[in-house]
Amino acid sequence: METHGRSWAKSVSWRIIGIFILGGISYAYTRNWAQTTWITVVFHSIRLVLYYYHERWWERVMWGRIKHPLSYLPVKATLTPEDHEAIRNLLLDRNCLFARDYEI
Repeated sequence: METHGRSWAKSVSWRIIGIFILGGISYAYTRNWAQTTWITVVFHSIRLVLYYYHERWWERVMWGRIKHPLSYLPVKATLTPEDHEAIRNLLLDRNCLFARDYEI
């Protein structure tokens, strides 16, 4: 899962690239810096926010992700010998360990 800061950084960096592209296209079409600025600022302000929420929504979609073999285990501060055995058995069942004497 990404942090909100990372999602915002990705959104801003992508918009900076888009500003140059749309700014160039707008100016080539209008030949007016005021119109180019207005078009570019409005368009990219809207897209910045939409991209952020789009990224956050995709963070919740599990399709296409590979799950870690231990992702189903609850995490505790300290593990008991029974916890170690449960982890070892889960890894063996999922063919992640090849020997029972593997040290975790």
